[in-house]
Amino acid sequence: MNQAKNVQWQDLKAQAKAQWEGLGERERLSLQLVAWVLGAFLLWQLAVAPGLRTLRQAPSQLATLEAQLQEMQGLASEVRELRATPAVPAALAVQALQAASDHLGPGAKLSLSGDRAILNINGVKAEALQAWLGEVRSAARAKPLEAKLQRGPSGYSGSIVLSLSGVHP
Repeated sequence: MNQAKNVQWQDLKAQAKAQWEGLGERERLSLQLVAWVLGAFLLWQLAVAPGLRTLRQAPSQLATLEAQLQEMQGLASEVRELRATPAVPAALAVQALQAASDHLGPGAKLSLSGDRAILNINGVKAEALQAWLGEVRSAARAKPLEAKLQRGPSGYSGSIVLSLSGVHP
């Protein structure tokens, strides 16, 4: 089987050589030029162009990654600061939660149950909700455990469950 393929290959090679030698000098030069141009094109497309594309994209990707790193380092610093802060007495945590929830207006209702707090909202704007989360996290040391929110035309509706485990009695 292998020998048959070898014989077949040798026949094809001999036919190609005979055809090549049957061509005129000008035709051979033209075919060689075409082969060189095709080879150069393939080399460019497969080896050089992808490398140049990577080099062109690298600065913007590096800037994006640097920004992400800065953001993550900032968040890590904030986490370290929050962990280092002393626990908040339960009464102060509840006051801070109530005050922050009052800032959300009539569309927010806070209910407390042990070391958990549940905020039910209806039509609260994203900015107000973000400010509320920041305030309860820093002032009351509350941690969001679960959020079931839906965005509507008048703002967010749903509930947020908080843990008050960062407080002491």
